[in-house]
Amino acid sequence: MSPDAFKGTLSAAEVAEAISSGWRRARPGDSVEELAMSDGGPGFLEAIRGAAGGMLSSCRVRDPLGREVPARVLTQGETAYVESADACGLKLLRVSERRPKELSTIGVADLIRAAALSGPRRVVVGLGGSATNDGGAGLLDGLGLALLDKAGRPIGHGARQLAALDHVDDGRSRLGPPPELVAATDVDNVLLGPEGATAVYGRQKGADAREQRLLERLLAQLAAVVARDVGGAGGLERRPGSGAAGGLGYGLFVLGASHEPGFGLVADIVGLEARVAGADVVLTGEGHLDGQSPRGKVVAGVAAAARRAGKPCIALAGRVSLGPREIAAMHLAGTYATASRAGSAAAAQERPAHHLTELAEHVARDFRL
Repeated sequence: MSPDAFKGTLSAAEVAEAISSGWRRARPGDSVEELAMSDGGPGFLEAIRGAAGGMLSSCRVRDPLGREVPARVLTQGETAYVESADACGLKLLRVSERRPKELSTIGVADLIRAAALSGPRRVVVGLGGSATNDGGAGLLDGLGLALLDKAGRPIGHGARQLAALDHVDDGRSRLGPPPELVAATDVDNVLLGPEGATAVYGRQKGADAREQRLLERLLAQLAAVVARDVGGAGGLERRPGSGAAGGLGYGLFVLGASHEPGFGLVADIVGLEARVAGADVVLTGEGHLDGQSPRGKVVAGVAAAARRAGKPCIALAGRVSLGPREIAAMHLAGTYATASRAGSAAAAQERPAHHLTELAEHVARDFRL
C-alpha cells in the first residue's frame, strides 16, 4: 500500500500505482493492495473520498497571490472536507513566486465559506503543503476578524502587512453562526520559536535567514495583538499544531477550531489498522523523509500501525535525510530513495513515476519476507 503524494510531483493515487506496478513486475504472484493515505496535506480529499465516498463539488477561491483558482469541497452528510493547499499550496506557485512575505491565506477563507454554503454541521480543514507564512492572517480577515492599522484601515493581505497591525475588530457576530471547524494538521509544530512555523518550514517556502527573522517578528506581533483583542485567544500560539501550514493552524484555533491530527483522522476513515493487519509487508511513501517525518506525517503513522500489527514497513521516498538511528526509531525495516537511483533529486523529479516504479521493483527483488 502506498500513501501520500510526492511533494506535488505525484498524486496519492499515482504513487500507489507506481509502487504497485514495480512490485508486481518483480513479484507477479503477489497480491498487492493499494491504499491512498494523507496527513491533511495534498491528497486529503482523495484519500477520504476513495474510502468513504461523498459528493465532490467545485468552487473558485483566491490563491496566495490573490488570483482566482479552482478548488474543491467534499461533502459527506453533515461534514464538509476541504484541503487548504487548494487555496494556499506550494502547488499553486511557480518557484519564482515563492515569496512568503507577499503571500496570504485569504483563499482558505473563501474555501471555508464555499464549504459552508451547503449547511454542514462541521467543516474539516486539511492542513499541509502550504506556501504561506502569515499565521492565518488572511483567513482571519476573510472570516470576520478585521486586521486594522492605527487609523482603523485594513492592513491588506500578505505577511509583510502585519508590520502595520495595530488592533483587531471582531465582527464575527455580524456574519451569523458558523459551522464547527476542525483543523486536521499534518504536523504538531507550534507557531513561534525554534520549533515554530517559520524556523522549521520558512526556508522550504523561499525565505532566507533574514526573511525568516522578519517573519518570526511579524507572527509574534500578530499573536500579541490577537491575544489582547480577541477573547480566549491568549496562548494559542503555543498550542501543538498552531504552526501547521505556516501558522494557518493558529488562525483556525483563533476561530475556535478543534484540533485533530490529519493522519489519525484519515486512518480511521480508511480502516488502516485492519488493512495493515491483513498484510505481509507494508509499503509507504513520502517526498522527503526528514526530521519532520516523525511529527505527524504519513510515513510515521503507517510505520507505527505496522509495528502494532507486527508487520515490516518499508518507506520509499524522493529523498532520505534521516540517519540509521532515526530510521530505527520509526520502526522502518528499510528506506529507499528515488534520488539515489536516478543520480540526483532533480533527475528523479523529471520522471517521478518512472523512477518510483523502478525503485519499487528493486525493493521487491531485494526484500525477503
